[in-house]
Amino acid sequence: MLSIITGEDDGQQERKISRGQMPMEEFRRLYDTCFPILYRVAYRIASSEEAAEDLCQEAFFRIHEKNMVFPSPEEAKYWLIRVVKNASLNYAKRKERERKAYQRAFREDSRQVETGEGDLIKKETMAEVQEALEKLPENLRIVLILKEYGELNYKEIGRALGISEGNVKVRVFRARERLSGLLAEEKEPKSDSAKPNSVEADLGKEGKDVS
Repeated sequence: MLSIITGEDDGQQERKISRGQMPMEEFRRLYDTCFPILYRVAYRIASSEEAAEDLCQEAFFRIHEKNMVFPSPEEAKYWLIRVVKNASLNYAKRKERERKAYQRAFREDSRQVETGEGDLIKKETMAEVQEALEKLPENLRIVLILKEYGELNYKEIGRALGISEGNVKVRVFRARERLSGLLAEEKEPKSDSAKPNSVEADLGKEGKDVS
């Protein structure tokens, strides 16, 4: 699995982390502190509660299985965020490929179900926001998910993704603007005035016949 930001795969990143046995008490503290954040991030990307929990558990299992020891709890948290983020993106892409293959095979209708959280997000339903989030470019979608759902500050997001704090702020701003535009489009009524319906057409014909 490739790291989108650093260009290194997870194996290369892990080789930079020392080996040893993390005390169980420290491991449990790390789990209790980070799991809620990781779960929110994974769920928003994978759109599945079961998958989000599995992806988070797998990341912690890797730490335990490989006896990974980090310089500090903060470094462990950022490593976990990167791993869960990448794993969730891979999961989402795989499920999308499976969905498209299924639709091609069975000629299913690909219509999206329209269902009617910061200041902007809290005004919209979760279903509408999730649908709009999925339409954002990946680099904008990830920073917004880490900010709004992971509840990380700009500095923390920058460390997790390997980009500058200023870059994070720009991406968050652009993501919010783009998301706001997508949500506004969803609420715009679709005009059917250009084409008369069949009833109007029939009435028009009747009128001509009477005259």
